[in-house]
Amino acid sequence: MDASLLATIVLFGSFLILLVIGLPIPVGIGISSVLAALTLVPLDMIAFTAAQKLFQGIDSFTLLAIIFFMLSGSIMNNGGIAIRLINLAKLFVGRMPGALAHTNVVGNMLFGSISGSAVASAAAIGSVMNPLQKKEKYDPSFSAAVNIASAPTGLLIPPTTAFIVYSLVSGGTSISALFMAGYLPGILMGLSIMVVAYFIAKKENYPISEKVTFKQGVRVVLDALPSLSLIVVVIGGIVAGIFTATEGAAVAVLYSAILAAIYREIKISEVPGILKEAIVMTGIVLFLVGASSIMSWVMAYAGIPQQITSILLSISDNPIIILLLMNIILLAVGIFMDITPAILIFTPIFLPIVTNIGVDPVHFGVILVFNLCIGITTPPVGSALFVGSSVANVSIESITKPLLKLYIPLVIALLLVTYFEWISLFIPRLFGLM
Repeated sequence: MDASLLATIVLFGSFLILLVIGLPIPVGIGISSVLAALTLVPLDMIAFTAAQKLFQGIDSFTLLAIIFFMLSGSIMNNGGIAIRLINLAKLFVGRMPGALAHTNVVGNMLFGSISGSAVASAAAIGSVMNPLQKKEKYDPSFSAAVNIASAPTGLLIPPTTAFIVYSLVSGGTSISALFMAGYLPGILMGLSIMVVAYFIAKKENYPISEKVTFKQGVRVVLDALPSLSLIVVVIGGIVAGIFTATEGAAVAVLYSAILAAIYREIKISEVPGILKEAIVMTGIVLFLVGASSIMSWVMAYAGIPQQITSILLSISDNPIIILLLMNIILLAVGIFMDITPAILIFTPIFLPIVTNIGVDPVHFGVILVFNLCIGITTPPVGSALFVGSSVANVSIESITKPLLKLYIPLVIALLLVTYFEWISLFIPRLFGLM
């Protein structure tokens, strides 16, 4: 058997087995990479190179942005921001049938874009919205499904660590361009959920919210304005070139800390817990990045990306077919793998293929993240699914049926983003980032 083919089988076969038996993903990536490397090079070379790649993978100034954004998200998740954004969302969509469902979606879009975390959005927005929806006789499974499906919108709407990871592993794709490219797809993702929620709400006769007076509306806007200003400060500063993405993330930490102090929602005694949460999450991500660097070296040494490119191009050289196949693969991957390791593993495999057929790396970054956003809402390992069901106190089995109705518009939105690249690239080109 050819050594490269054997390495490919060992790499992905052992990784799948380790994933099934429940080994942590970073550990599984590391072990499967070493096993595959044993089919190609001597053990002493593997030990030296693996250690070198592990440290090289995390020796990046850009990775500081992920650390800072995670800390900022932890502060926001505990800083009383969610309720203010929910009130703002309710102001805009409260007069629609199923007002609270739409409020949930818009709340997730706003909070997710600030915190950069689907899990934080599902927990923070869901914990506020579920009791309100239960009080107005919403089906708990429907409420939970809407919350879960819309939680990942903030992974497309910047600032988001998903695009930072993609930029790093893709060889330096512009973070500013990726951030701006995520706006329209993220909004489209949220709107697609709202369309289905609207028709379900009409059918079930879910109520609209009470009319808000002009004075009350102004108070809600002013109350939420400091939180929303974070997006303007961070994204505006990055796009204008005032600071880098890493510096912008540090600004986000400072801004969110000041905001939490103003809102007085965080006690001094809670600060160590917030720091610990951010440190643990950062450690997991850095371990993933380091382990994935070893896997990337093994794949490059074995020529795995070239093999996969040849296989896909042998099926068809039509970009429409190739992108469709990639979407199917990525949706399947998202069912079993979280978004960060999936980006780290599949970007080196698919990026050479899409650039070969003329797809812009920024556009592909959006396609990749959109696919994996859907994945984290699906069983059996979807992080947003588990958090959303836990917050709503409903079983995953009962959520499945309403979620299936929401997957349809999400996939349609994904296909629109895939085949109409202007949805991703219009804003970056408008700002001269491409």
